[in-house]
Amino acid sequence: MTKLSLGSHPHMLGFEQLERLLERTAKSAEGYPPFNIEQTADYAYRITLAVAGFREEDLSITVEDRQLVVRGRSSEDASERVFLHRGIASRQFQRSFVLADGVEVGEASMENGLLHIDLSHARPETVVQTIQINKG
Repeated sequence: MTKLSLGSHPHMLGFEQLERLLERTAKSAEGYPPFNIEQTADYAYRITLAVAGFREEDLSITVEDRQLVVRGRSSEDASERVFLHRGIASRQFQRSFVLADGVEVGEASMENGLLHIDLSHARPETVVQTIQINKG
């Protein structure tokens, strides 16, 4: 069976990088922490991660090679606490989101155990280019 890729389709020229991004994103499909992505305006988005038990200083947000990376490391020392039931996860995590060209990360805020990260996308310009045909 032949694998069909974006790069092998005759009408999809130059999309090999998109295919690599899709493969990389599919490999990082872990479920913790849960998150929402919402569109807040025509060219604005908000990512909300449920980070109950983490403080602002336990979290880091970076942009690395067109990826938004959110890391959490709980500094809580549970060695002296005895849990009868522990249903609130406080393990370390790394959650990555691939950003398209032109997407900029705005501000981040914490509210009620939710980390909000605002993103904006520059409005695309319509470009019409006329190509001269040279005589052969």
